[in-house]
Amino acid sequence: MSNRKQPPPTLPDGVASTLRNIVGKGALLTDPADCLPYGYDNSRRQALPLAVVFVTDAAQVQAVVAHCNAHRIPISARGLGTGTTGATVPERNGLVVAFERMNRILRIDPANRLAMVEPGVINDDLQRAVAEHGFFWPPDPTSANVCTIGGNLAYNSAGPRAVKYGTPRENTLGLTAVTGAGETIRTGVFTTKGVVGYDLTRLIIGSEGTLALITSATLKLTPLAESKRTLRATYRNIHAAADAVATIMAQPITPCALEFMDAAAIDMVRRFSDLGVPTETGALLMIEVDGPADCVAAAAEAVSAAARNDGLLDLTVAADRDEIAALWRTRKALSPALRHVAPKKINEDVVVPVSRMAEFIDGLERLSQELSIRIVNFGHAGNGNIHVNLLVNPDDPDEMRRADITLSAVFDLVVALDGSLSGEHGVGLEKREFVDREIDPAALRLMRAIKRQFDPKGILNPDKGLPLESS
Repeated sequence: MSNRKQPPPTLPDGVASTLRNIVGKGALLTDPADCLPYGYDNSRRQALPLAVVFVTDAAQVQAVVAHCNAHRIPISARGLGTGTTGATVPERNGLVVAFERMNRILRIDPANRLAMVEPGVINDDLQRAVAEHGFFWPPDPTSANVCTIGGNLAYNSAGPRAVKYGTPRENTLGLTAVTGAGETIRTGVFTTKGVVGYDLTRLIIGSEGTLALITSATLKLTPLAESKRTLRATYRNIHAAADAVATIMAQPITPCALEFMDAAAIDMVRRFSDLGVPTETGALLMIEVDGPADCVAAAAEAVSAAARNDGLLDLTVAADRDEIAALWRTRKALSPALRHVAPKKINEDVVVPVSRMAEFIDGLERLSQELSIRIVNFGHAGNGNIHVNLLVNPDDPDEMRRADITLSAVFDLVVALDGSLSGEHGVGLEKREFVDREIDPAALRLMRAIKRQFDPKGILNPDKGLPLESS
């Protein structure tokens, strides 16, 4: 038997010719060297697609999907590849539909508090455009300066502001999209009320491109707050911080951000930066409140009162730009520190009820000690969305074996605490095998049936999101 490496698969000439006619000259890549950069995301996974198709309007998307449906060619939609779960990693025998050139803001309607955009619009670009009219779109992922609205919708990615303003599902009025059968559909409404038919908008959002490819979105805008206050509270331990979070979320003033760092995260930053926090700090909360200028001081005081308990070490309130930047310095120093120590770390995002956050962190500390895996935790405390970072070296087989055991135990712990396996990063390939720990068999059967209705031939992002069916 020959040991020669098999050549990569190629797109049939007839198919390539039709796709080129649909999208035009310079919008179809077939050379493997050109296609390779579009075969990965921010996970460790990578695959070489047959081709990359750059679409620029909804008619092209519909024609491309219809043609691929006729030839049973798998499709993976891609924005700018910032996802972390492999959801945009293509099939080896499939193609990538790249939306980066479909990036127009179609309409900004201040009177009705909405904007219509194409999926390739970058989050930050939208924020700047609507800010000129006194509005913002609440979803604000950490990667807002490089991630697309289509990607935000595909993953239901939110960010810190979700604690007060909600996720993309709460901030999207409607969509136009192309199903796997090549049919264009319009979902949702242009109003803030509407109960006609099933809510396909919320179904498609978060489906990671497995049901339909979004070609435009009608987004609900929120007026910019007049003023903001930033608070930083330090605590002796995670239990005191978690108690404070529960108390803060139970009082009438909802923060627009409520972030936390655990002891391991604080220790990590302390190695690289002057924190300016008490040395005995075991947990830290970053809190922001916003609202009318004449009310925000009272709001900050109410939240400050809720944040105080016996475990509080220090609470600082900032109002001007320099003071706010100083308070956020600790949190912003964390990501560079993590990249320095473990550039190939495993980053999971899970959710547990706010009242069980301390119990969850305690469980993670036990797992860290039992399996000798260093774990650092931070995230969006106001809704229990915790980013669990396993600081591992993928080149160490024994460490990765223990990391796999740790990760499985983390997911078991999440489910046992009535949590969810993903808050905003999605499922993709990375969490697919764990989904049936959270979703029961009857619900999975219904979800697979829904997938078949949207995508009868299974060409849209096949084998992503749901566990593989037994043959």
